[in-house]
Amino acid sequence: MLLREVLDVSSHPSFDKHEQVVLFKDPETGLQAIIAVHNTNLGASLGGCRIYPYAGIDDAINDVLRLSRGMTYKSALAGLPLGGGKAVIIANPRLDKTPEMMRVFGQAVEEMEGKYITAEDVGSTEADMIEISKSTSYVAGLPEDESGEGVAGNPSPVTAYGVYCGLKACAKEKYGSASLGARTIAIQGMGAVGYALAEYLAKDGAQLIVADIHADILEKAKAQFGDQVIIADASKIHAVEADIFAPCALGAGLNDRTIPEIKAGIIGGAANNQLAERRHDQMLKDRGIVYAPDYAINSGGITSVGYEYFWRTQRNPYTYDLTRATMMAHVARIEETLGRVFTLSDNKNIPTGESSDQLAEEIFKAGASTQTSAA
Repeated sequence: MLLREVLDVSSHPSFDKHEQVVLFKDPETGLQAIIAVHNTNLGASLGGCRIYPYAGIDDAINDVLRLSRGMTYKSALAGLPLGGGKAVIIANPRLDKTPEMMRVFGQAVEEMEGKYITAEDVGSTEADMIEISKSTSYVAGLPEDESGEGVAGNPSPVTAYGVYCGLKACAKEKYGSASLGARTIAIQGMGAVGYALAEYLAKDGAQLIVADIHADILEKAKAQFGDQVIIADASKIHAVEADIFAPCALGAGLNDRTIPEIKAGIIGGAANNQLAERRHDQMLKDRGIVYAPDYAINSGGITSVGYEYFWRTQRNPYTYDLTRATMMAHVARIEETLGRVFTLSDNKNIPTGESSDQLAEEIFKAGASTQTSAA
């Protein structure tokens, strides 16, 4: 039997006017999950399901409050008619997770009555989303079928395209031209997104410096890009001579140690939570580095997931058809969005992380409608 308890977290340090935080328990499957809805001014809250062996419920609450808030800002700045939410399951994904647990979690999502849409996150997989979808329609990130119109499927190439578009805005801000062809770009992490980004940049003629912990990926890159790519040490990639540094691996890579070593004039990549601490936003500004806030430049992924959800559930909030072309046109607007972030930063003499937050808040706090009439 699924047990439900609405939590009062109003006194928690990470509480930020969250609309609803609910604890779900199921003794039979061992499910212990928390779903947090931060803000639904723009629409249902979308955010992934993180499965992690938290030390206790307090740690889980802190994570879900912080992450759900971040999703509100990300969706708003991405121009999506969606709010911010998140779910965490207190479990070891390798040892405790079962299909039955995922189906019961789907029941928990269903009990949120459409206020929360779940998706993949750390510890959860596409297979888990399939199990969840057996209990609720409020799930995004399902695999593409033959009728997917190119909207569904792996969001990584879409994320990479968004980063590519965002780097054009960065180049225009720093160097006066959006062209990336004559630039040297250091990519930290050649996973699904980093590799796809390298492909976009290589087509433009950019010189690439890449690093990854997996030698086989680097060998593949060398074979594909030839003289356009140089392999660098993964621990020193941030400090190489380059015009642009693109973090596409783990978060918290911009910190007291690395920032003084960075030689690039631009930082923009797909990694989440790139700043180790919020004060590092100001540190980058003080060094004259143009920093693209992570959630602003890497929002192609959530746009992809959102479009897949709208298409599959036939809950299209737009006046145009949901196709890959309209989705990619939406993602391309990241270049324009970052232009606004940089303009506000320049006009107010504030760091770009602060200016992006202000722009996002203007959107979701007012409940202003996002662009729905043209991709």
